[in-house]
Amino acid sequence: MRFASLGSGSRGNATLVAAGTTLVMVDCGFSTRETERRMARFGCSPEDLSALLVTHEHADHIRGVGLLARKYDLPVWLTRGTRQVMRDADVPAMHHFDGHSRFSIGDLQVDPFTVPHDAREPCQFTFDDGNRRFGMLTDTGRMTPHIIECLDACDALLLECNHDADLLMGGPYSAALKRRVAGPLGHLSNAQAGEMLSRLDTSRLQHLVAAHLSDKNNRPELARRALATTLDCETDWIGVADQEQGLDWREIS
Repeated sequence: MRFASLGSGSRGNATLVAAGTTLVMVDCGFSTRETERRMARFGCSPEDLSALLVTHEHADHIRGVGLLARKYDLPVWLTRGTRQVMRDADVPAMHHFDGHSRFSIGDLQVDPFTVPHDAREPCQFTFDDGNRRFGMLTDTGRMTPHIIECLDACDALLLECNHDADLLMGGPYSAALKRRVAGPLGHLSNAQAGEMLSRLDTSRLQHLVAAHLSDKNNRPELARRALATTLDCETDWIGVADQEQGLDWREIS
């Protein structure tokens, strides 16, 4: 199994997960042309996709879903709550899941789990190919016992480090937006991500990637430091999914 990020941040998100002959994309916050360009950089095309999965309806995650699905005749998997507020819902095939039911796409077993975020029915995912587990968590305002249980003992983890609390409070956002980002339905700070990591079983962890970093309220070195301190590892071992370059393929052996 392997994973990659086409880009991660407030201006667009998309994550690739592959196992065997199956390739899925989680979210698509980019235009079709930009998605094609970014996938080509990683040696693949939307024609290779088995499905699109959607975490929630915010534009930076769903902006390109409908257009890409129609152009390449792709099935879309999402919660019913997300479907109800999705503006561009005209897709070739739509499949609904709930946040507590496992389903399969080709060679991947998908386990969605619910998260606290200011969206209708937001979920995140773990993926299993029968040997290894990859977990992803972004767009959550806080950790919960359920999230900890779902992400325990992953072989690879993509983890939100949205902001540094001091940079956010001293930054350019309005007071209302600062409260939203830092609130219980907003986004994880570096410190919160580090605390959550300390509660997980990381004995199998081969890859840890910081994701969904704010351009204005965070810096890669701060996110890396927070996670590396928890794991007692070198900061360079922590990957970062960048907004522009994403993250190249990571193999989970």
